[in-house]
Parts: sequence; structure tokens; C-alpha cells
Amino acid sequence: MQLISCKRKQRKMDYFDPSYNNDKKKAMAKQSMLLCCKVYISESRNRETLDSIERAARHDQETVIVNKFKDHEYNRVGYTLVSYVAHDSIGCPIYTPLHQSVVAMAEVAYEAINLELHCGAHPRLGVIDDIVCHPLARASLHEAAWLAKTIASDVGIRFQVPVYLYGAAHPTGKSLETIRRELGYYRPNFTGNKWAGWPHEPETTLAEKPNEGPETVSKTKGVVMIGARPWIATYNVPIMSVDFSAARRIALMVSARGGGLPTVQTLGLVHGEDTTEIACMLLEPNQIGADRVQKQVEMLAAEEGLDVDKGYFTDLSPEMIVDRYIKLISDNESS
Repeated sequence: MQLISCKRKQRKMDYFDPSYNNDKKKAMAKQSMLLCCKVYISESRNRETLDSIERAARHDQETVIVNKFKDHEYNRVGYTLVSYVAHDSIGCPIYTPLHQSVVAMAEVAYEAINLELHCGAHPRLGVIDDIVCHPLARASLHEAAWLAKTIASDVGIRFQVPVYLYGAAHPTGKSLETIRRELGYYRPNFTGNKWAGWPHEPETTLAEKPNEGPETVSKTKGVVMIGARPWIATYNVPIMSVDFSAARRIALMVSARGGGLPTVQTLGLVHGEDTTEIACMLLEPNQIGADRVQKQVEMLAAEEGLDVDKGYFTDLSPEMIVDRYIKLISDNESS
């Protein structure tokens, strides 16, 4: 514990020394080992609940919320948090403020949100649906996996929630998509196109054994996926139609699974009273980017006689996240 305190103190003294100007701070941060956590929670309509979750995340000022994306129709919010990671004398990760910040967010979310009462246009299997850890700057995937497993252990034990690890945090690298399919994530269970409540029998003993936590799931909390992976981009393309079947067909044909674009995963979703949406995960955005996805959706939608709006990202790029982290943590220290 003394080692951790010394490292934290030294980092603060170095980084926030008044003699460092903004350019030096920026250069230092980009050479640092930073980790990013994206936390997806099944709530976007209750402002009081979201405010409480955000206060918990900000309790440690060394954790910074660099982005928030909430969608009323999806009834889902995604937070992007960033902080540093400290190591022991042989280079093993031993501490990051992200750990306790994410666990604190989880505590508030599980107390305030009841999955039985949740309904939205985006699939989910838990109050906290997904926590994904990414390396930034000079950090490695190994460090992101360490963080994911550390959070998973706490969440599973403290809140008695089944936890499924994926990606670099899973012993065999099992993918998030595979786990979701095993648990019925992609099957709407309400009005044919939405998700409501826990999708299976209450107090179900899970067919797939979780990596952490109990094997029986509470219908009020659900389960959570926690993983580590290289950076992905999330990009949504609106279709000006309420034809949910057409949206699902287009989504499948765009995806790698449907023979479309390699390294692209998609969902066709209802999004409001007059639109649907193709929600895309770009697993290798430097190879298959948003422009190519946009063109593919437009081509397939035209074959269905449908109009398409310009897509949008739901998060920032890694470079933008690091820059925003530098600005926000500097602002926190000076305030």
C-alpha cells in the first residue's frame, strides 16, 4: 500500500508541477500508461439516477469521465472513463483509480435500477450491461485485461451478479458476441422489436457458467459482461423508415457474419416513431471505417427503397479521448 501511495504522490508532483506548460503535459500524458473503461448502463431516462452514478464516478478526481452518450429510445447510457495505471517494481499493474470508480458506479446503479422495470429499443442482459477496458497511450492489452478481471471479481462478489469475461480478459479469448448469443441477447422479447425485463425465467440458473459471481441470476440485476479488447469504434446509421424487418436484413448484410464487411458487427434497431437504425461496432476501424459502412448501408437501403441519414459516432477517437483527459484533469487540479 505504501508503494501505491508513493507512486500516486510522485505522479501528481510531476504532472501538476506549475512549471509544466500544457504542451509538456500533453506530451507526458501521451507517453504515459492510460487505461479507458467504457461502462454501459441500462438507463437514460432518470436524470437523478444518472447524476448519482456520475457523482460516484467522480469521487476520485484522478478518474475522468471524458464522454457520455445517452439515448432515450435505447434507454441506455455509455460512459467513457480514463485514468492512469501504476506498476510495481517488476512492471506488474497494481493500481488504477478506474477500479474503485467503476465499482462505485456499479453500486449506485444496482441500488437505483430494477431491470424488471426496464424497457428499451436496445438489447441488454443486465442493469450494467457491459464494461469494456481499452489500453490508451503506452498501456498494453495485458493491463486492460488485468483491470477487467479486477473489476469483475469485485462486481461478482460484492453485488452477487453473474459476470462473463470476454476478449483478452477471458482465459481463451472468448468473444463478446459469442457470449451474447449464448445468453439470448439478440432476441427481442417485447412488442416484437424491443427488450423488457429479464428475458428468461426469474431466478434462472444460467446454462453458461459465469466466470465470477453466482450461477443464479437475479431478475432485478441481470448479468454483466466485462472484457478487454483493442480499440473499437461504435457508429450508428439512421434509416428513415419504421420497417424493422428491413433494418434487420440490412444490418445482417452489412456485417461480417452475414457476408458483408469484415470486422464489422451490426444490429438493426427501432429508434423512435419514424426511424430505425443500424448500430455498428467497427472492430478494426483503421481498416474498415465509418465511410465504408455508411456507403454499404446506403446501397442496401436503396435496394429496399429506403432513405438513409448521415451516421454518427457514439464515442470519441482514442486521440481525442487522451486530449480531453489531459484538459479535464488539469482543470480539476486547478479548480
